Amino acid sequence: MSHNTFGHLFRVTTFGESHGVALGCIVDGCPPGLALSAENIQAELDRRKPGQSRFTTQRREPDQVRILSGVFADDRTGGVQLTTGTPIALEIENTDQRSKDYSEIRDSYRPGHADYAYDAKYGIRDYRGGGRSSARETAARVAAGAVARRVLPAGVTVRAALVQMGPHAIDRSRWDWEAVNANPFFCPDPEAARLYEDYLDGIRKDGSSVGAVIEVVAEGVPPGLGAPIYGKLDADLAAAMMSINAVKGVEIGDGFASAALRGEENADEMRSGNGGAPIFLANHAGGVLGGISTGQPVICRFAVKPTSSILTPRMSVTRDNRDVDLITKGRHDPCVGIRAVPVAEAMMACVLADHYLRHRGQTGARV
Repeated sequence: MSHNTFGHLFRVTTFGESHGVALGCIVDGCPPGLALSAENIQAELDRRKPGQSRFTTQRREPDQVRILSGVFADDRTGGVQLTTGTPIALEIENTDQRSKDYSEIRDSYRPGHADYAYDAKYGIRDYRGGGRSSARETAARVAAGAVARRVLPAGVTVRAALVQMGPHAIDRSRWDWEAVNANPFFCPDPEAARLYEDYLDGIRKDGSSVGAVIEVVAEGVPPGLGAPIYGKLDADLAAAMMSINAVKGVEIGDGFASAALRGEENADEMRSGNGGAPIFLANHAGGVLGGISTGQPVICRFAVKPTSSILTPRMSVTRDNRDVDLITKGRHDPCVGIRAVPVAEAMMACVLADHYLRHRGQTGARV
């Protein structure tokens, strides 16, 4: 299987399967001299790990990360563990696999999953939780994203939130970033979070699932990141977000809503500001114009489909093309979009870190 790597100067290669011994990543291109400890990475992984509430899969994985290479500490560094500039290898052990849960579907294709597509391409598939196609792979991305955050310039913040569950969108007038980590949904609207509890309880008891919309915002991003043609910042962001499991749509800034606007409404007008940089009066473009960051918040939004593993029988076929009705057993997220929030932050951080290093390499500017 090829294409397990993304990025240009800040490059991430992930490895491992859902029910394998371990998973992890190799981060190549991280500059030397940055403070990096397992605790820095663990803090991000703890936000994504399963089994933290009744609203996510009850698979119990501690997701403890080990740094295998790429860092060094001695008396010359004051005992602080610093990156060396060499590849950083990160490992996360799998400890709570229940492969027997999938034995009944080893020869059947689960509707909505990648089972048939993998088999058609490779002639073999890991039916234990989806193998490489499982959302468990995103733990490695979150670990890489924690490294990427160390690369970004001081003042850059990357945050994400769940802004819609099923048909229920938040009230943006109640947006409160402090609320995001105060509820199990990463929701910035406390009232919507309370609604989601009852709503998702009903979905879960029905043995069904529901989709979500995630919004990720990077503030403090300097102007100039990205390239105007084949290295557009927004194009790389769209590809990164679309690569997350179960994501079926991505938009930057106003996205599809901008199609309903007139030109005078959509234009992000400017006025002169102190220090020579303009002041933008709106941000319909989501902080990117011509593929290059403007210095405004970079805003990306994506839609996550309902988890395909549900208890309602669904029609499918077997590998030898026989009709079958399937119930997918196991421990699954009733709304996989919940745990996509820290994954979204990680992918935004990785893309920004890559573009920051590319910008430095081309212009020499330490923005």
